Amino acid sequence: MRVLGVDPGIAITGYGIVDYAGNSFMPVTYGAIRSAADMQPHMRLYKLYNELTDLIVQYRPQCLAVEELFFNRNVRTAMSVGQARGVIILAAAQANLAVYEYTPLQVKQSVVGRGRADKQQVQYMIKIILNLPVIPRPDDVADALAVAVCHINNNSGGLTIK
Repeated sequence: MRVLGVDPGIAITGYGIVDYAGNSFMPVTYGAIRSAADMQPHMRLYKLYNELTDLIVQYRPQCLAVEELFFNRNVRTAMSVGQARGVIILAAAQANLAVYEYTPLQVKQSVVGRGRADKQQVQYMIKIILNLPVIPRPDDVADALAVAVCHINNNSGGLTIK
């Protein structure tokens, strides 16, 4: 199973492609799609769409898992993240990928075992689960890998960590 996990954002969108086979997780690639704050909003979304589409074409994931919108007090930020999510879901739909959405609570529960885990615990577990030399940066990248691992755990019979 190859999963593209995405942590949406207008300035930084984290992505991580993870393979799962034989009870093993293997990171394929991960990183961040960035856009400059001085770009027009529609051009930032266009850049996100193009770069995500390139990843889908190059790595051919079987599905896309994206974090659901966490609404906070900043409505403007929530709106721009919602727009980024729309572009991400459109790119997946055009590639005929199934799309799965997970709340931050579900991701933390799946990766750490506690829905109230803090960000550092999630990042540490991603480093261990994927056998990475360091915690991926920025935080959005670790979050995207966590979404991919969450989807795999929810569709493969669960994760066993010893």
